Amino acid sequence: MALQPQGRSAPSGLPEREFRRLAEFIYAECGIKLPPAKKTMLEARLHKRLRALELESYSTYCDYLFSPKGTELELVNLIDTVTTNTTEFFREPKHFDVLSGKVLPGHIRKQGVTESFRLWSAGCSTGEEPHTLAMVLSEFARLNQGFRFSILATDISTQVLKRAMRGVYPEDRTHAIPLEYKKRYMLRGKNRSAGLVRFNEELRRLITFQRLNFMEEFAFKKPMHVIFCRNVIIYFDRPTQHGLLSRFCTCLAPGGHLFIGHSESITGMDLPLEPVAPTVYRKK
Repeated sequence: MALQPQGRSAPSGLPEREFRRLAEFIYAECGIKLPPAKKTMLEARLHKRLRALELESYSTYCDYLFSPKGTELELVNLIDTVTTNTTEFFREPKHFDVLSGKVLPGHIRKQGVTESFRLWSAGCSTGEEPHTLAMVLSEFARLNQGFRFSILATDISTQVLKRAMRGVYPEDRTHAIPLEYKKRYMLRGKNRSAGLVRFNEELRRLITFQRLNFMEEFAFKKPMHVIFCRNVIIYFDRPTQHGLLSRFCTCLAPGGHLFIGHSESITGMDLPLEPVAPTVYRKK
């Protein structure tokens, strides 16, 4: 590995050849499509990795990445660098109204409370979505004695999963959480000037966080009743989207529900799903 001497100027731009190599590698590893318009973005994000590794050029970085040792050590960092993790509490709030007002009561009517309700937050980012879901399901459980549930939250990025597992957030990012939920499920930090809050241990225990790459094989011992995968498939091309959604359908229980983002669509895809609300589908 060539080290970058102190005082050396910033590396020259990402060569076209190296951009194509990286784009093909990223697509193969995690399904994210990087068109030529994303070259500047990738260059800017990788610049931090060059500095961290003290490498002198993007070409040197590629030589390192594509070496056996480099691939083993750097792949996770590369994925963390290129993935986008934009999220917030109660994002696309009508979805949670559908979940608590239609999906959960329907599940109780058909299944009762004998079986634990299983929900998967796929592409959970820094944890705002699964923590929102934990609050919504906990509120439903308070009103429906015996209702039990589990939440699996996955993401490809180990960096954001570490943040999600802590359950600590800036207080100014929790404005969408109802006050009664904050009182019931959140704690203020001892240092109030830091402006941080944390979900209590009881709520955090309801969520299991795991790393999962959609491009690798995955399956579950028991099918999911609900899958939230919102604002994730927009980063994939159409064939990859169809393949992933087909696998989601395999993971859903009959009558289970899939929630996708409002900027996403399954129009024209041959899937065993029927619409029940905007961007909410039920497995036939």
